[in-house]
Amino acid sequence: MRSTFRPHGTHAFLLAFLVSASVLAAEPLLSHYAGQEARRIKALSEEETAALLSGQGSGFAKAAELNGYPGPAHVLELATRLGLGADQLAATETLMSAHRRRAQRIGAELVAAEKDLDTLFAERMAGAASVDQATQKVAVLQGQLRAEHLKTHLLANAILTPAQVEQYSRLRGYGLTPGTPVNGDAAPAPVHKHH
Repeated sequence: MRSTFRPHGTHAFLLAFLVSASVLAAEPLLSHYAGQEARRIKALSEEETAALLSGQGSGFAKAAELNGYPGPAHVLELATRLGLGADQLAATETLMSAHRRRAQRIGAELVAAEKDLDTLFAERMAGAASVDQATQKVAVLQGQLRAEHLKTHLLANAILTPAQVEQYSRLRGYGLTPGTPVNGDAAPAPVHKHH
């Protein structure tokens, strides 16, 4: 009678390990960063750089926006539906213009600081002290930019009435379940098909 080898217990584990190890050895372990080494500033995509230079929010004001403090750009987009008065519209436009200038200035400084940090490593000049200094500069500017966006939401909130703030949240879809009307109108009546 011929015996057949049947792996079990430790043998089965070792066999599975050896098979998976040989498969892994045959395949390169590509980083999800692959391709990003060609970026001008490695830590920032072209889109992220453009957003910072143009003063876009890029999620910096989520703490305000998602807690009921409207953003001026969206207030202007929704001006008619919010029923903004002429004074409110002018105040929001002035706020947005001044905010955009400040955000662009800080954004440009942040891009430059990220470039400086990148250069330390690209030129093989990075050391513990220089990395500490460069990353602290980046962090301070990130904090300043986030504060700029958040404070602008505070100021925009003060321009609107409580009813307009509530309507803004509804129009933006916050706190609504799918299918809930966001424009204050009744839900459309269902369409009945006759056979």
